Order: sequence, then C-alpha cells, then structure tokens
Amino acid sequence: MPTNQRKLPAAFFQRPDVLQIARELLSKHLYTSIDGVVTAGRVVETEAYRHEGDNSLAMHLQRKRNQAKGLHVPGGQAYIYTVYNRYALFNIATHDADHPDAVLIRAVEPTIGISEMLARRGLPAAKRALTAGPGVMSQALGITPVLTGLPVTGEVLWFEDHGEAIADTDLVASARVGLEYAGLEAAGLPWRFRIRGNDWTSPAN
Repeated sequence: MPTNQRKLPAAFFQRPDVLQIARELLSKHLYTSIDGVVTAGRVVETEAYRHEGDNSLAMHLQRKRNQAKGLHVPGGQAYIYTVYNRYALFNIATHDADHPDAVLIRAVEPTIGISEMLARRGLPAAKRALTAGPGVMSQALGITPVLTGLPVTGEVLWFEDHGEAIADTDLVASARVGLEYAGLEAAGLPWRFRIRGNDWTSPAN
C-alpha cells in the first residue's frame, strides 16, 4: 500500500510547467497495485508534451480527438493509449483541464515485484529489456488503457518521493523519440529527460 507521507500529491502534477514536472519525476518511484500485486520502479526517463509550441501534441489532440479528452482534466490523472495495437503508453495529465499537457513515463529501474514483472514480460531474468522503454515498462507494471482516468495519487497508481534529488549534472535532456512526423521543430525539442549513466533508460538515442 502507499506510504502516504511519501506519496506525491495531486498538487505536484497540477503545476503549470510540464517540463519541470517531467524533470522532477526522475528518481521518484512509480507504484502499481494490480489485482493485489504491487510492483514498483524508480523513474529514470520521462518525456514532456505541451499543448503550446509542440506540434506533436497538437497533432495527437486532433487525430485522437475523442480519446484525447482524457487530457482535458485536472492534472494527476492517468492517460494511457495503445500504439501499434500492442504497446500501452503511460502518460500523466498535468496542469488543468484547459491546458492538456502530459508527461510520458518512458523507463523505470525495477525495485519491487520483479518476479511478477518478469512473468508479465515473459523474461527469465531482469535485464534492460524488462522496463527500458514505455511499452515494455507498462507491460511489466501491469498498466493498460483501462486505467485511463484513474488518479496517479490513489491505491492503484501512485508515485512516491524517497528523498533523492537529481543534480543538473546528472540529468540528460535530448530530443524526444519517434516524432519526426510532427516536423523538425517538434522533433528537436529537448524534452526527453534521463538520468545520466543509468542502465535502465531506453535504448533509443
């Protein structure tokens, strides 16, 4: 169950600066409790998406108009959708209903429930492929689109602050992954954040 004094409150996700939220989620611990099974991992990679100045999110809001209503909510709710009819991507809506910004959790370093993660992924041993990448991470943690709309401050999904701060020198900011379709400007925005030298960040450059 959540350690309430450590759990991130909704106010953390309702701040206006999605880039700050994406950076500060690094080193926080993401927990899931699915059918009574708790799994968790330390967040090591995120991406920020902003409704202003980010053509990739503008295109998403247009193409997935009905689904994207899940971003027009108070910050702190899960927004999960499937790509390639296979991979569930776990995003958190931030700010408020009038500002459909989001943070994508791309990778975690597994900490709790590793045997369950391995079973879900069909892997014999813990290695980078277990949780390094947004689709495989969601699979390992049991995150599926049916969880869309749930608070990330609840009993199924939550984040905890274990008192670790990431120094600026240990943070890598680079272009987000797979956004060439949105144009050079959006594709080049340095809104992907990683912990430098961590073995569990996704393999994409």
